[in-house]
Amino acid sequence: MAQNSNSNGTMTLEKKRSLSPESSEEVRIVGIADFEHAAQCLSEAFEIDEIARYFVDTDDMATYSEEYKWKLHCDIIRYLTAAHCYKGIVTTIGPDYDAVALWLGPGENVDGFWTLLRSGLWRLYYKLSVEGRKRFFDEFFPLMHDTKHDVMAERDDDSYYLVYLGSKPSARDEEGKAMYLESSAEANMPYYKKYGFAHIMDIQLERGPKPLKLHIMVREPEVVASSSKGGETVAIRAL
Repeated sequence: MAQNSNSNGTMTLEKKRSLSPESSEEVRIVGIADFEHAAQCLSEAFEIDEIARYFVDTDDMATYSEEYKWKLHCDIIRYLTAAHCYKGIVTTIGPDYDAVALWLGPGENVDGFWTLLRSGLWRLYYKLSVEGRKRFFDEFFPLMHDTKHDVMAERDDDSYYLVYLGSKPSARDEEGKAMYLESSAEANMPYYKKYGFAHIMDIQLERGPKPLKLHIMVREPEVVASSSKGGETVAIRAL
């Protein structure tokens, strides 16, 4: 059992492993000491994602090299991953951080002063270009916050928020709470639907040369029956 403490209580990851000795995969919590490994996984997963590049592919960075933009992209992911280690939960699966997810629990967010300071997110005020800074802090963050609030309504502070997912879902909810995510790739929507997410609406980032869509999806709580015939169950529980 691994625990990640925060101001809202203790996030506890309970693992039930398969009885088969061949089953080696388990979802585990990433602490701040290992956040770089998780961030590297996400940086590579979102390397050519248009939403991820929205903050570096700006007109006022047209003369910058791809190497510089890649480093800035990695910095954004690093700071976001660290922020979720401090004020949320980061999970991974696989021996080499093969898939990583950034989560916010009910009532959590990463825009508090100390989280911005400790995670390094404040550095983006100076590292991003003028347009990139406007896109990240003035458009992206407010749009994500307001859309989640509008969609989840009174459940906004009583739901899990899947912020980033590098490969596949690495945790499942057994608390009877809804889960909310934004998908930047329409091709991924059938995959999320396979795990019970429903498409609610689309929103757009509009400061670039073309609008970029984000697909808002919600998974309603469901009753999960456990089995004693092997397999692995992972529960994220707030105490």
